[in-house]
Amino acid sequence: MTIFARRARASAGRMHPELSLVSYTLLGHLEERDGCRATDLAAHYALDKSTVSRQVAALERAELIERRLDPEDHRVQVLHLTEAGREILAQVTRSRRAAFRERLAEWPEEDLVRFAAYLERYNAGPAGTDGE
Repeated sequence: MTIFARRARASAGRMHPELSLVSYTLLGHLEERDGCRATDLAAHYALDKSTVSRQVAALERAELIERRLDPEDHRVQVLHLTEAGREILAQVTRSRRAAFRERLAEWPEEDLVRFAAYLERYNAGPAGTDGE
Protein backbone atom coordinates (compact mmCIF):
# COMPACT_ATOMS: atom_id res chain seq x y z
CA MET A 1 0.00 0.00 0.00
CA THR A 2 2.90 2.35 0.72
CA ILE A 3 4.35 1.79 -2.76
CA PHE A 4 0.89 2.31 -4.27
CA ALA A 5 0.55 5.64 -2.44
CA ARG A 6 4.05 6.73 -3.47
CA ARG A 7 3.30 6.01 -7.13
CA ALA A 8 0.03 7.94 -6.90
CA ARG A 9 1.83 10.96 -5.36
CA ALA A 10 4.53 10.83 -8.01
CA SER A 11 2.10 10.63 -10.93
CA ALA A 12 0.08 13.57 -9.64
CA GLY A 13 3.23 15.64 -9.12
CA ARG A 14 4.49 14.94 -12.63
CA MET A 15 1.30 16.40 -14.10
CA HIS A 16 1.39 19.67 -12.16
CA PRO A 17 3.93 20.95 -9.61
CA GLU A 18 1.18 22.07 -7.21
CA LEU A 19 -0.66 18.74 -7.35
CA SER A 20 0.18 16.49 -4.42
CA LEU A 21 -1.79 13.31 -3.76
CA VAL A 22 -3.86 15.23 -1.20
CA SER A 23 -4.50 18.00 -3.73
CA TYR A 24 -5.49 15.46 -6.37
CA THR A 25 -7.86 13.82 -3.89
CA LEU A 26 -9.43 17.15 -2.96
CA LEU A 27 -9.86 18.09 -6.63
CA GLY A 28 -11.54 14.75 -7.26
CA HIS A 29 -13.91 15.31 -4.36
CA LEU A 30 -14.79 18.81 -5.59
CA GLU A 31 -15.49 17.44 -9.05
CA GLU A 32 -17.59 14.58 -7.69
CA ARG A 33 -19.66 16.89 -5.46
CA ASP A 34 -19.71 19.78 -7.95
CA GLY A 35 -18.16 21.97 -5.26
CA CYS A 36 -18.25 22.10 -1.47
CA ARG A 37 -17.03 24.16 1.48
CA ALA A 38 -13.51 23.76 2.84
CA THR A 39 -14.98 22.69 6.19
CA ASP A 40 -16.83 19.89 4.39
CA LEU A 41 -13.53 18.69 2.88
CA ALA A 42 -11.90 18.70 6.31
CA ALA A 43 -14.78 16.76 7.84
CA HIS A 44 -15.02 14.24 4.98
CA TYR A 45 -11.31 13.38 5.05
CA ALA A 46 -10.90 13.82 8.82
CA LEU A 47 -8.23 16.47 8.23
CA ASP A 48 -7.37 19.45 10.35
CA LYS A 49 -8.90 22.66 9.02
CA SER A 50 -5.46 24.26 8.78
CA THR A 51 -4.25 21.40 6.57
CA VAL A 52 -7.18 21.85 4.22
CA SER A 53 -6.70 25.62 4.29
CA ARG A 54 -3.08 25.26 3.12
CA GLN A 55 -4.08 22.83 0.36
CA VAL A 56 -6.94 25.09 -0.76
CA ALA A 57 -4.63 28.13 -0.82
CA ALA A 58 -2.11 26.25 -2.99
CA LEU A 59 -4.85 25.12 -5.37
CA GLU A 60 -6.18 28.68 -5.59
CA ARG A 61 -2.67 30.05 -6.31
CA ALA A 62 -2.35 27.45 -9.07
CA GLU A 63 -5.75 28.61 -10.38
CA LEU A 64 -7.15 25.09 -10.17
CA ILE A 65 -10.04 26.02 -7.86
CA GLU A 66 -12.05 29.14 -7.13
CA ARG A 67 -14.40 30.32 -4.42
CA ARG A 68 -18.00 31.20 -5.21
CA LEU A 69 -20.78 32.42 -2.97
CA ASP A 70 -23.35 29.79 -2.09
CA PRO A 71 -26.52 30.85 -3.96
CA GLU A 72 -28.64 29.82 -0.96
CA ASP A 73 -26.47 31.45 1.73
CA HIS A 74 -24.24 34.33 0.65
CA ARG A 75 -22.26 34.09 3.88
CA VAL A 76 -20.82 30.74 2.70
CA GLN A 77 -18.08 30.27 0.11
CA VAL A 78 -18.10 27.10 -1.97
CA LEU A 79 -14.98 25.76 -3.65
CA HIS A 80 -15.28 24.79 -7.32
CA LEU A 81 -12.87 23.52 -9.93
CA THR A 82 -11.78 26.00 -12.56
CA GLU A 83 -11.53 24.89 -16.17
CA ALA A 84 -7.77 24.48 -15.63
CA GLY A 85 -8.49 22.37 -12.55
CA ARG A 86 -10.85 20.13 -14.52
CA GLU A 87 -8.26 19.68 -17.26
CA ILE A 88 -5.41 18.87 -14.85
CA LEU A 89 -7.63 16.40 -12.99
CA ALA A 90 -8.64 14.78 -16.29
CA GLN A 91 -4.98 14.59 -17.41
CA VAL A 92 -3.86 12.95 -14.17
CA THR A 93 -6.80 10.54 -14.31
CA ARG A 94 -5.99 9.56 -17.92
CA SER A 95 -2.33 9.11 -17.03
CA ARG A 96 -3.11 6.94 -14.01
CA ARG A 97 -5.58 4.79 -15.97
CA ALA A 98 -3.02 4.28 -18.73
CA ALA A 99 -0.42 3.24 -16.14
CA PHE A 100 -2.88 0.78 -14.57
CA ARG A 101 -3.75 -0.69 -17.99
CA GLU A 102 -0.06 -1.08 -18.79
CA ARG A 103 0.75 -2.77 -15.47
CA LEU A 104 -2.22 -5.14 -15.73
CA ALA A 105 -2.05 -5.89 -19.48
CA GLU A 106 -0.33 -9.25 -19.01
CA TRP A 107 -2.50 -10.45 -16.12
CA PRO A 108 -4.81 -13.40 -16.83
CA GLU A 109 -8.55 -12.65 -16.71
CA GLU A 110 -9.09 -14.69 -13.54
CA ASP A 111 -6.38 -12.71 -11.72
CA LEU A 112 -7.99 -9.42 -12.80
CA VAL A 113 -11.40 -10.58 -11.58
CA ARG A 114 -9.94 -11.67 -8.24
CA PHE A 115 -7.91 -8.45 -7.90
CA ALA A 116 -11.01 -6.31 -8.62
CA ALA A 117 -12.97 -8.26 -5.99
CA TYR A 118 -10.19 -7.71 -3.44
CA LEU A 119 -10.11 -3.97 -4.18
CA GLU A 120 -13.88 -3.72 -3.80
CA ARG A 121 -13.65 -5.59 -0.50
CA TYR A 122 -10.79 -3.39 0.72
CA ASN A 123 -12.58 -0.17 -0.30
CA ALA A 124 -15.77 -1.29 1.44
CA GLY A 125 -13.87 -1.22 4.75
CA PRO A 126 -15.16 -2.73 7.97
CA ALA A 127 -18.90 -3.26 8.26
CA GLY A 128 -20.71 -0.02 9.00
CA THR A 129 -18.04 2.30 7.55
CA ASP A 130 -17.54 3.85 4.15
CA GLY A 131 -13.91 2.69 3.90
CA GLU A 132 -12.30 6.11 4.31
